[in-house]
Amino acid sequence: MLENRLKQDIKTALLAGDSAKATTLRGLHANLLDVKIKEGKRDSGLTDEEVLKVFAKESKKRHESAELYKQGGSAERADKELAEKAIIDAYLPEQLSEDEVKKLIEDAITQTGASSMAEMGKVIGAVKGKAGSTADGALIAKLVKEQLS
Repeated sequence: MLENRLKQDIKTALLAGDSAKATTLRGLHANLLDVKIKEGKRDSGLTDEEVLKVFAKESKKRHESAELYKQGGSAERADKELAEKAIIDAYLPEQLSEDEVKKLIEDAITQTGASSMAEMGKVIGAVKGKAGSTADGALIAKLVKEQLS
């Protein structure tokens, strides 16, 4: 279970004296606890799929923050965010390449018979159903839009 792995990795990072990793992992653990409380699952816990969703969301936040810091000229802060993102990404499944996502989109368009932007949601839903957490939603939306326009 991912949550147990996270707890063990926090202990390992603390024992190794890796404060940056420990701080990042503690933040992830706190986010998981928040989600458990919000969803009323504090006692039962989250499934690995739910944990992966939280991790993916946190990874995306770090990526977006790093981009904003780069635009603002703060490379040091951007590097810190990217380092945290790398720690979080170690828990996520390997992401599909752009070509693999395009192939899934082509299959979904054929399957759904979509031919216009009005049917974009159907295609995105089909692709997300097949790809799960291995593809970024923003990338899927961008590529579907390109294909249908």
